[in-house]
This record gives sequence, structure tokens and C-alpha cells, in this order.
Amino acid sequence: MTHTAPVPPDDSYLRSLVEATADAVTAAEPLSSPHTGADEATRAEVTAAVERTSPDLVALSQDLHGHPEEGFAEHRSVRALADLLHRHGHEATVGVGGLDTALRVSTPAQAGPHIAVLAEYDALPGLGHACGHNVICTTAAGGFLGAATVAERLGGRVSLIGTPAEEGGGGKEILARAGVFDDVDAVIMLHPFSHDIALHPFLGRRQLEMVFHGVGAHASAQPFMGRNALDAAVAAYQGVAALRQQLPQSDRVHGVFTDGGARPNVIPARAALLFYLRSQTPETLRDLAARMTSIAEGAAAMTGCGVELIWDAQAAYLPIRFNTALAGRWSANQVITGRKPLPPGIVPESLTGSTDLGNLSYRMPALHPMLAVSGPTVALHTKEFAAAAGSETGDAGVRDGALGLALTAADYLGDAELRQAVHDEFEAAGGALDVPSFFA
Repeated sequence: MTHTAPVPPDDSYLRSLVEATADAVTAAEPLSSPHTGADEATRAEVTAAVERTSPDLVALSQDLHGHPEEGFAEHRSVRALADLLHRHGHEATVGVGGLDTALRVSTPAQAGPHIAVLAEYDALPGLGHACGHNVICTTAAGGFLGAATVAERLGGRVSLIGTPAEEGGGGKEILARAGVFDDVDAVIMLHPFSHDIALHPFLGRRQLEMVFHGVGAHASAQPFMGRNALDAAVAAYQGVAALRQQLPQSDRVHGVFTDGGARPNVIPARAALLFYLRSQTPETLRDLAARMTSIAEGAAAMTGCGVELIWDAQAAYLPIRFNTALAGRWSANQVITGRKPLPPGIVPESLTGSTDLGNLSYRMPALHPMLAVSGPTVALHTKEFAAAAGSETGDAGVRDGALGLALTAADYLGDAELRQAVHDEFEAAGGALDVPSFFA
């Protein structure tokens, strides 16, 4: 048996990217806001409430980090969140929208504006909280508890909604289709990262399984009686490779073979591929899907096989639609903590993934900024980022992020001009999209 090692990737491009980003970060100014938000007395009350709850928030973050649970199975995590809320005087409902691990709690209902803070708490298989959802959950909890102290007086309402299975399960889309967000006017949350960024793009994502059906035959005795499904799958994979040259720089397509036959002396009657498609706008994602369909059908035709296309076994993710009015207030509120949230375009926008928050951002105004808990070269979904999410910098992110979200929620409820600007911007961007039917 012979063995060769893989060739290590050349990191010169990555190093130059890091250096250029560091220079741009140093020169950049935080995103600003023309709005003042809630009055100073209200903001002081919110700040004091977050400071009181901060030790409990950090303790919960550490607890979640030490007991990671995968999507739709976050039973211990959601119960720990509900217990924290109970200790601070709020009774949450666990199991809403048809999901056992979803959670919702609200301040008393009234006719004014309603903003929801969103919590995620699912972890990654084998990597734990390598996306920092322990930080997402606890900053959301702190944001709710801080804003809840003033919501009724401001004539509005704030909710905390726990959304399971962001990592591929599309929990937010499931809850939206179940009506959980029907009475919500705007949603806010944050995501831990390597930099503080007020606006950072996340790509839309669809899943496509190509299943090719051929005719099995003995590969030596009667190959002419077969139709090779593996040949079709290989042709499709190569077609996708050729497609990449013509894609916009923001698009991504990546896939794996999930079935290629069982033995080399039998022509495979079945072969399958699973692809993720990502793009920066809903329209370009739809176009990319059409091109992938053509590739699959062409590969089937040239090999004499049939093809079955299975789209989005789990909900498709739309890209995030920005709301600069909300992001500007969040940025001003994070500056208070000593951070410098960057405007878009400073950190390379190719350093991104996908999130089901995008689906909500086309239903209502949404906020999804990035909060630094790691060094600038640490990537999401790595063991290094998991360590950062449970470190002292992760704990600092919990305290700072909870305050930023709480103040932003109070600003939305307490500043009518800010609220108008938020919704005007949403309408100018196209207003609400019928998400379930967009890819139909």
C-alpha cells in the first residue's frame, strides 16, 4: 500500500487579506445613527437592568457551552433559558409553533409597537458551540430582560422568541409559517464573529439533491445493457464545476456524492449528489437554481438516465435584507461598551455563510449584526471559535451584546421617528415578500 499526504494550501492570499482588513478596520469609523432613541432616563433604567442580570447571563452562556445540543434536540438548553427567565419574573411557553424546543415570552399585550429579540441555542455536530449560539441565546435573553423593564411604559411590547435549529433546520421559517411572528413588527438579534460589524451580508441558501436513476448491468459481461447512473452524477458534478467560472463572485455552489454504487463490477442503477447553493439576493439564488436544474437534466439526457431533483428537504434560507436604521442605533449602543462596530465593506463580505434570519428579514425589518468574541483570523464553525465562544472574550460579548440589544429594543419602542425610518426603509426595499411561494 502506498500513501501520499495532501499538499498544504498556500496561505499567502489569506495573510494578505488579513493584513489589508486590519488596515481598513483601523481607519474605519463606526456606523452612525441620526436618531436619538429612547430618552436618557429610560436608557439608564435599561442599562441598570442588564447590569443586574449580567452574572446570570454569563453563567447560562457557560452552561450552554458545556452542554451543546443539536438542532431540534435542544431540550436542556431551552429549559435552562426558561428557568433563567422564571428567576427574573417572566414565565415562558416552551413548545410553540409546533416545535418542542421553541420558546416564547412577552411583556403584557397592548396596542403599540411590538419588537422581538431572537435566541438561538443549537450546536454543531462534533464541534459544539462553534458558531457561538450560547452567546446568541444569552445576549437575546439579556436584551429581552433589559427592554422588558420599560416596554409597557413606552406603550409597546417586547418578546423573546427562542428559534431552534438554525444550523440547517430552518427553525425560524417553520415558526413563521406557524404564525409565531404574525403580531411582531420587527426582530433583532446578533451573531458572534471575529469583528464588530453593524451590517454584514449573509447569503441565501438552497439545498438540492440530484438522484440519477439508470439501469444496472454486469460491468464486464453486458455493459451495453446498462445505463450508468454514476456517469450521470459525474457529468453533473463536472457541469457544476464548469458553471462556477460564470457565477457572480458572491455565489457559492458546493456538493458531495452521497451514492455512487456498491461494487465496481455492477453498473450503478442509482447515484446521488447533494449540493448547497448560495447567492446574495433572492433573485440570483432563483436563477442559480434554474441553471443547476439544466445541468442535472443535461447529464441525465447524455447518459440515458432519469433524474429526480429534490429541493429544500429543509427550508430554503433567504439572504439577509439590511435595515440601516436599526443597525445604526445598534452601532451607537455598542459604542457605549467601548466597541467600534464597522460599516459594511470593511471586512471582506466573502467571509460569510447563511442563516434563517434572512427569511424573517423579508417579512419585517430585521437586525443581525456581528459581535467580536474571537481574534480576527478565527473562522466560524471551527474548534478555535468554539473555544472563543466559551472564553472570557465570549463572556464579555454576552455582557456587551445584551446591553446593545436591550437599548436597541427600547430605542425602537421609544423613538417614533426611528421606528418610522425603520419601516420606511423596509418598504422602500420592496416590503414584505411571500417567502413560502418565492421558489415555487
